[in-house]
Amino acid sequence: MNKEDFELLSPAQDFTCLKTAIQNGANSVYFGGPSFNARASATNFTKETMKQAIEYAKLRNVKTHLTLNILTKNEEIQNAIDLASYAISCGIDAIIIQDLGLAKLLMKEFPNFPLHASTQMTVHNLEGVLELAKLGFKRAVLAREVPINEIEYICQNSPIEIEVFIHGALCVSYSGQCLFSSMVGARSGNRGKCAGPCRLPYKLIDSNKHIVDSGYILSPKDLCGINFIPRLINAGVKCFKIEGRLKPSQYVGIVTKIYRKYIDMFFEFPEKSIELDENDKLDLLQAFNRSRIFRWLSFYKSK
Repeated sequence: MNKEDFELLSPAQDFTCLKTAIQNGANSVYFGGPSFNARASATNFTKETMKQAIEYAKLRNVKTHLTLNILTKNEEIQNAIDLASYAISCGIDAIIIQDLGLAKLLMKEFPNFPLHASTQMTVHNLEGVLELAKLGFKRAVLAREVPINEIEYICQNSPIEIEVFIHGALCVSYSGQCLFSSMVGARSGNRGKCAGPCRLPYKLIDSNKHIVDSGYILSPKDLCGINFIPRLINAGVKCFKIEGRLKPSQYVGIVTKIYRKYIDMFFEFPEKSIELDENDKLDLLQAFNRSRIFRWLSFYKSK
C-alpha cells in the first residue's frame, strides 16, 4: 500500500477539533451533525458549521466523514435522509452508518455515494464483511474487539475497504452494543446517549455477600495500537481511526500528531521496526486520562 492510499482518520466534536486534527496531519476527519449521531453530548455541527467544516477540509485536501451512526425510529427516517442529502450536497466524502434500513434507503437515493458500516454494527468476522459488501457498503469499520490475526484474515479476503480503531476508549460490551446505560438510566448507547455507567466504581459481592473485588472493575483499559502500525498496514487495513469525539482539541492534536509521525516513519522505512519514543508515549498517556487514572494497553492480540 502506498502512503497516498492510506488514511489517518481523526475525531472532531467541533470546529476547533477539526482544525487541530487537520493541522496535525489527519487525512480525514469524522464528525456528527445536529442529530442522529452516537455522541449526542458532543458539541457537534450545525448545518451551517458543517458546510464550513467541509469547505475548510476540502481546501486542505482532507476528507470528511459524517456520522449517522445510531438506530433510527420510523418517524425519524426522512429527517435522517434529509440530513444526509444536505451533507452530500455540501461535499461530504462518506457517511458512517449503523442502521441497515436507513443505509438501504440512502443507497437507493444516492447509489454511488460511499457508505461506511459503523463499528456499532459489530462486524467482527469475514462473513459479516462479505455481507456488507453484498449490500453495497464501500468500507467496514470493524468491531474494536477483533484480534489482529482475524483483522489480517479479513483484509486478505475482503472486497471492500477495512477500517480499524487504532487508539482511544473501548466499550465494556461489543463496540457499543451495551444495554447497561439503558437499563439503569434510560439512556441508550444505540441512540448516542450512553451515560458510561461502566466507568463508575463498583463492588463485586459473592453469594455470601462478601466483597470479592471493588473499584473500576467494569471500566476497560484503553486502546493504543501504535506498536502495531506496521503489521496492520501490511495486513491491508485502509484506515486507522482515532476514537474521541468527546475529547478536547488538545487530545485530538497530540494523538493525531504522534500517529502521523509513526505512520510516516513506517512508509519511509518499511523494513525497520517501530521504536516508540518515551516522550511520545508519555504524551499519549497524559493526553488521554479520565482524571482518575492513566491507562495504557496494546490491545490487539494474536491467538
